[in-house]
Amino acid sequence: MGSSDTLLARFMALHPKLIDLSLGRILTLLERLGDPQKRLPPVIHVAGTNGKGSTIAFMRAILEAAGLSVHVYISPHLVRFHERIRLGAPGGGRFVDEDKLVEALERCEAVNAGDPITFFEMTTAAGLLLFAENPADVLLLEVGLGGRFDATNVIAHPACTVVTPVSLDHSEYLGNTVTKIAGEKAGIFKRGAPAVIAPQEPEPTAVLEAAAERAGASRILIGAQDFNVHEAGGRLVYEDGDGLLDLPLPRLTGRHQHINAGTAIAALRAAGYGGLPARAFEDGMRQADWPARLQRLARGHLAEIVPEGAELWLDGGHNPDGGRVLAQAMADLADRNPAPLVMVAGLLSTKDAAATLGHFKGLAQALYAVPIQNSLAARPAEEVAEAARSAGLVAEVSSSVEQALRTIAARDWPAPPRILICGSLYLAGEVLSANGTPPT
Repeated sequence: MGSSDTLLARFMALHPKLIDLSLGRILTLLERLGDPQKRLPPVIHVAGTNGKGSTIAFMRAILEAAGLSVHVYISPHLVRFHERIRLGAPGGGRFVDEDKLVEALERCEAVNAGDPITFFEMTTAAGLLLFAENPADVLLLEVGLGGRFDATNVIAHPACTVVTPVSLDHSEYLGNTVTKIAGEKAGIFKRGAPAVIAPQEPEPTAVLEAAAERAGASRILIGAQDFNVHEAGGRLVYEDGDGLLDLPLPRLTGRHQHINAGTAIAALRAAGYGGLPARAFEDGMRQADWPARLQRLARGHLAEIVPEGAELWLDGGHNPDGGRVLAQAMADLADRNPAPLVMVAGLLSTKDAAATLGHFKGLAQALYAVPIQNSLAARPAEEVAEAARSAGLVAEVSSSVEQALRTIAARDWPAPPRILICGSLYLAGEVLSANGTPPT
């Protein structure tokens, strides 16, 4: 038996394009595997630009708090590929172990027989095979890119489909307007399945609602119209036509997580899980965990470098809307507990660095641009610094995250700083690995 790393490296050579959105290749492969996509537990299928992973994290926490076993499929991973496939089990799921992963990948490789297929298609097939052959009560399935032609869009009868907030990202594949991107995300809507649309701007909402109607969704639930979530008296209040839930504030930091939590609750209710005990929804808010999304790093190698009393935060937001939400969260933290904000940022060349970082103008006192080591699309640190300066920030270049933190620690600050590492999930993965705190 080989290793998963060896197999995954081989898959990269099976198709000339890293991304080639289509369903024909994966449907052929799945047919050769015995159509595992037809033998799954109830599926909640989630698309969107931002908030997909957090919404899934809330759903998983609620379902597991109710005693259900939950499969989860996400992408990309942060440190190890195994993070993409979580197999449900009583008492809580676990990332797929190496032996099971290798066996599934080898079976997919054997039946594919060298035919052209993308890395994501092959690994999605392996995930669906594992989900079909290991029992669980629910599968939470995250779209990789877009929706209409994404390799996950092979589920004919999902229990529910969800689209989280849509904004500009991956324009080279999905279109250069929010309406075009929303149309691609809407491709996951299915006849007879409820469609849940997270609170978002009117333009994508209109596109998504019309698409859900055309697809024949059994119910269409639109945030702020059919369900509402807000903070009141230090609690999170969720309301829809089925009633009200008075819940603790989410463990995940930021007002945007209130929207993700509300979308998760709406999806579970639409999918038939509204009758779970109230305690499950309460515990889900307290227990939901999603690494590299405004994650506080309180221990580990990098956390030991920062000045005494300083805060170290990590976030993988990587597009302009993600930057907006992150800046808002930092401003909220500053209102409650003022501290100098210092940024350490690395971005990909495919992202609008100036637009993403521009939201921090007047908020961050300094930015240290760093390289990303493990991505061919990494933007040089010098370009990140220049983009930050063009957006009105004071920026300089550091050779690494660790060097940036040491430079910050050596400076004289008026108070212990709040340090935010951000800009890319690839960078976030490198940080978690270097810190010795990978996802579990």
